[in-house]
Amino acid sequence: MSAPFSTEAIDPRLAGLDAWDDRRILATLLDGQQRGLDAVVPALPDIARAAGLAAEALGSGGRLVYLGAGSPGLIALLDGLEIPQTYGIARDRILILMAGGLAMTEELLGGPEDDAEAGATDLDRAGIGPKDCVVAISASGTTRYTLAGLRRARALGAKTVGIAGNAGAPLLAEADVAILLATGPEVISGSTRMAAGTAQKATLNMLSTLVGVRLGHVHDNLMVNVTADNAKLVLRATGIVARTARVGNEEAAGAMAAANNEVKPAILLAAGAKNPAEARDLLARSGGVVRKALALLGRD
Repeated sequence: MSAPFSTEAIDPRLAGLDAWDDRRILATLLDGQQRGLDAVVPALPDIARAAGLAAEALGSGGRLVYLGAGSPGLIALLDGLEIPQTYGIARDRILILMAGGLAMTEELLGGPEDDAEAGATDLDRAGIGPKDCVVAISASGTTRYTLAGLRRARALGAKTVGIAGNAGAPLLAEADVAILLATGPEVISGSTRMAAGTAQKATLNMLSTLVGVRLGHVHDNLMVNVTADNAKLVLRATGIVARTARVGNEEAAGAMAAANNEVKPAILLAAGAKNPAEARDLLARSGGVVRKALALLGRD
């Protein structure tokens, strides 16, 4: 009997894999990972639409909420935790809801993903509402916790994004924006942390990065809102200030110190703003977009 979903199907070409030599097994696994990335290409327009919803939510005072179970939950956790550091978005504006909670980061259990009631309850406890955007991730698109959470998010008025690997999955059918990652059968049948997981990781990386760009936290290809809270990041941020404001590293370091290590104000100080208050006023008038703020200073 065939599997109901392609992510759970068994590829007959891989019979006997356990008897193959190591190099052949690894090459086959790598091919599966590459197939996972290939599956992202047709989804680019939908990823862009999802990023638009997320940016709109964050830009209007709402939150970006990740929802998942098992491996997709862990992948979402990784992406969500990095957003405040990389793009300077307040940590309370990024929420990660996982089946079983953060205890799953110490011991990953399968049972919590079947708890549909918890999926709905977690959304209620988080106070999800119309300003929020919920991104739900499930390889099959049928995970009970995740699907119940998405349904509850919609009932609460939030915008929803569904990411799944099977066409026609309810998670895709019921989301405002559906992102199909058709990765097909896994090399190790059913181990969707592999090709499906690679596709999910790439998708979330791109989605959150595009959100950062659209919110004005990227100038050229530089992270101009990075949270510089260690020596490495202060050094990196100083280089960003120097490059963007076209000044030397010493002047950039002085601007960073004057701006309390906040990169955007530091850029404007190095570019000619009289003081931190003027730099922040320029940013407020430009919607936080460095390019627009520099134009107000007469710098292109």
